[in-house]
Amino acid sequence: MNFLATMQSATLSVRPSSVPLTKTPKLTPLRSQIKLHALSFNATRPPLSIKNGRLGLSAVVRAASESGAGAGDVKVEEAKEGAGSLMKTLQLGSLFGLWYLFNIYFNIYNKQVLKAFPHPITITTVQFAVGTVLSIFMWTVGIIKKPKISTSQLVAILPLAVVHTMGNLFTNMSLGKVAVSFTHTIKAMEPFFSVLLSALFLGEFPSVWVVLSLIPIVGGVGLASLTEASFNWAGFWSAMASNVTFQSRNVLSKKVMVKREESLDNISLFSIITIMSFFLLAPITFFVDGVKVTPTFLEAAGLNVKQLYTKSLIAALCFHAYQQVSYMILSKVSPVTHSVGNCVKRVVVIVTSVLFFRTPVSPINSLGTGIALAGVFLYSRVKKIKPKTA
Repeated sequence: MNFLATMQSATLSVRPSSVPLTKTPKLTPLRSQIKLHALSFNATRPPLSIKNGRLGLSAVVRAASESGAGAGDVKVEEAKEGAGSLMKTLQLGSLFGLWYLFNIYFNIYNKQVLKAFPHPITITTVQFAVGTVLSIFMWTVGIIKKPKISTSQLVAILPLAVVHTMGNLFTNMSLGKVAVSFTHTIKAMEPFFSVLLSALFLGEFPSVWVVLSLIPIVGGVGLASLTEASFNWAGFWSAMASNVTFQSRNVLSKKVMVKREESLDNISLFSIITIMSFFLLAPITFFVDGVKVTPTFLEAAGLNVKQLYTKSLIAALCFHAYQQVSYMILSKVSPVTHSVGNCVKRVVVIVTSVLFFRTPVSPINSLGTGIALAGVFLYSRVKKIKPKTA
């Protein structure tokens, strides 16, 4: 009995209701976990579709494709920029090549015409006449936009046209008297007159480096002049006068182009100056030379009319073309780059004219020309150095 009573009490003490058990934690369904994860993911990423507890495969693919497309767009843009840069370089190189080529042909044919027909004022007038016809033609066809110009602008441009006329006339006078190479050697002194006139009329004083670069220019031209086989004073002073007038034109053009809202682009300004130069020089030519371009006069002088007309036309076309191209280059590069290109152009013209006309050149003459041109190159480089301000 005692044993049975003991067993019953032990059984009652271990009933489940009398011993509290720890609750099993309730598991969150998988779908709820994914939804919570998606909500936290959305805080930093674009929403992705969730279907049946799984991220939609299309959303993942779309996100990857968009990322790849962005990288592809960058590569395409870089390729386009590279191709555009290459095209600009090729275009600029072609313009420089045309600039030099037109210069070479102009100087060769112009010299041949001046030797056969020594009337520089008539030849200069013909060149302006051809340039006038070309300018009007390009305006009419629409190759160049016809500028809108006021009477006040024409009055302001008139001094430019006067010095432009004189500069080209003096250049032709020099080319008719001395060798092409010597004329261009003297014209290498343009930077000297540019600095001088800018200081006198614009108050722009040069730096020490610019002044030092002028020394080899002046020295080189002097050395070349002392040993020039074709030297004469008429040709020398005509080239010097050309330097003064052309640099006066540059100084005046700065004054004319002060007001940006009334300014003209360089090509339009050059075309207007060419037309004005023709009307300025034509009456003077008629008074000084008369009409000496008729076939009757030329045949009486024993000249080949067809050959002279052809060479005169080629020289006039090249004269206008090389100046147009020069202004086109100036609109695409800095003035310093244009100056360097002009220096190289002068070297090319001197070398080709010496070879074509077989001009006798002594070693000292070559040395003087080389020193002068090296000075011009140095000038074009140091001109861009601006003095330090305190």
